Amino acid sequence: MDSALSVREDVAAALEAGQPVVALESTVIAHGLPRPHNLETARRMEIAIREEGAIPATIAIIDGRLVVGLSSEQLATLAEAEIGTVAKVSRADISTVLAARKLGATTVAATMLIAARAGVRFFATGGIGGVHRGAEATFDISADLTELARTRVAVVCAGAKAILDLPRTLELLETLGVPVVGYRTSEFPAFYTAQSGLPLTLSVDSPQEAARICQAQWELDLSAGVVFCNPPPSNALGKHEVDAWIERALASAAAAGIRGKSVTPHLLGYLVKESGGRAMEANIALLVNNARVAAQIAVAASAPASK
Repeated sequence: MDSALSVREDVAAALEAGQPVVALESTVIAHGLPRPHNLETARRMEIAIREEGAIPATIAIIDGRLVVGLSSEQLATLAEAEIGTVAKVSRADISTVLAARKLGATTVAATMLIAARAGVRFFATGGIGGVHRGAEATFDISADLTELARTRVAVVCAGAKAILDLPRTLELLETLGVPVVGYRTSEFPAFYTAQSGLPLTLSVDSPQEAARICQAQWELDLSAGVVFCNPPPSNALGKHEVDAWIERALASAAAAGIRGKSVTPHLLGYLVKESGGRAMEANIALLVNNARVAAQIAVAASAPASK
């Protein structure tokens, strides 16, 4: 373990013993969900991972350290911090937040990087970032995609966030050499909905099949991670209604001049309001579901027959 890392004792012991560990991001706690749903969801995700026989390791930056495996108290601190006091940390922000000893919530990109440094190979999130709509003019492309191209961590997600340009996101992942695998689906999920109209060429039906893909990826020493697309649970929203909400949310962001890192939380917040809270309920359900599936894959990968 390097000096920048602070790894919770049970996480370190599991890694040393080759037992399954699943990383979780912290941006969803600090920036993604309102109180008290943020802390409740974080704990539900950790419980789901433990129920499947793996160890959860929520990641954040605290007091100048990269913390792998937040304690219950640290989870609460992050969830209850005042708005604006927690930095949203991607790869480009890690060193400055560390140096300033700020409290930092990690995005997909930063969580992957820190997880890999600690030796954690599996990670569950809601939806990855990607190519934003209008990126041909703004060049607004999430660092999640380039991180996936250079960090060997398997990410279980409900596809990319629905507010993004999904066809371009999928195309760029292919260009970057990132395997995108449907988990019990042959279609790229659109976060809140299982349908995007974008077919996937690769799919698996079991944790064991998913684990074998990861093993092959690591043994070939390929630099990229693996994306497992797990459709949202059956209480997901309808595609047409989500598409209509997104169009109105995009217009709202443009009218308000919202750009950069502020775009995603604005759009997701708008969808929660437009849906009467149903979007948040769907978000929470898919987060817990993804945590459970990631744990199942991690457990399968740690089984003697898969090594």
